[in-house]
Amino acid sequence: MHGEYKVPGGKLVVADVDVVDGLLRRPRISGDFFMEPDEALEAIDAALDGLPAGLEAREIGARVQTELPAGTVMLGITAEAVGIAVRRAVARASDWRDHEWRLVHEPPQGPALHMALDQVLAEEVGAGRRPPTLRVWEWASPAVVIGSFQSLRNEVDAEEAGRYGVEVVRRISGGGAMFVEPGNTITYSLYAPASLVAGMSFAESYAFLDDWVLGALAGLGIRAWYRPLNDITSDEGKIAGAAQKRLASGAVLHHVTMSYDIDAAKMLRVLRIGREKVSDKGIASAAKRVDPLRRQTGLPREEIIDRMIAHFRSRYGLADDRLTDDELRLADKYAAGKFSTPEWTARVP
Repeated sequence: MHGEYKVPGGKLVVADVDVVDGLLRRPRISGDFFMEPDEALEAIDAALDGLPAGLEAREIGARVQTELPAGTVMLGITAEAVGIAVRRAVARASDWRDHEWRLVHEPPQGPALHMALDQVLAEEVGAGRRPPTLRVWEWASPAVVIGSFQSLRNEVDAEEAGRYGVEVVRRISGGGAMFVEPGNTITYSLYAPASLVAGMSFAESYAFLDDWVLGALAGLGIRAWYRPLNDITSDEGKIAGAAQKRLASGAVLHHVTMSYDIDAAKMLRVLRIGREKVSDKGIASAAKRVDPLRRQTGLPREEIIDRMIAHFRSRYGLADDRLTDDELRLADKYAAGKFSTPEWTARVP
């Protein structure tokens, strides 16, 4: 069994292992990480040999940590990363390059249709009718997108939203509310088979699925990192927030909204929770909470998107694609019959 795990901001950890009678046997850890002394690698393999194959990554990592020689130095690798690589081997996880990724980047679409497309494309990938896909969103109108489990009235000031023509929609994933305006955000979704995150917890998979973005941002001159549970941040503030859902059909939906040029004052008038968070943290300027990419890069939004796509393509491969007529028809049906209805939007009043 073979499993790989790229440590966010670190190096590749590879696990080759057999399972005999429910126990790990003949484990071999390798990768492009750095480690001293050399004997530490032998200690890791020895610590893994004979462990129950059903242990979680953190449990495997804890066993490894206790067996490391005193004074071991590990760069680009952690004991828990070893555990994740082993879990991915046992779960027969796939890797990014095992799949033929497609790019969908359509003209601007309405908020309800975007919600519907997330459900449709995730279901299509889970059913094997669509290859794994990266979709870059373009917004036709301003919106507040609330998480699947958020209270509508607790999150949104309906009067202010109406005043600014902001449509309120609810997505199928959890997480917090996001405020978007055309041209002011960069939003994308990944639709992947569950095998890509096999052997990972939700928390572990967030960092794994966002790692390519950190590389893309580095290419733009931004030193960014992942902050649990679902934020991408930099020295100058938060850049993006992510949300995820794993579908029973066998797909994982992972989407991210990045701030390009946020109108923080308007956001705080429309979002109730935003006022509380800013007050709680004692931050005088809301703009410091979600730092715009425009100020950090000085680049047009379109160029940032193009360079992000190019980075993904160079790293994993990516072929241009379009939505099919069947996908659009089904998304239109979902948008009208589910995502535009008060029964869905206010399902948590």
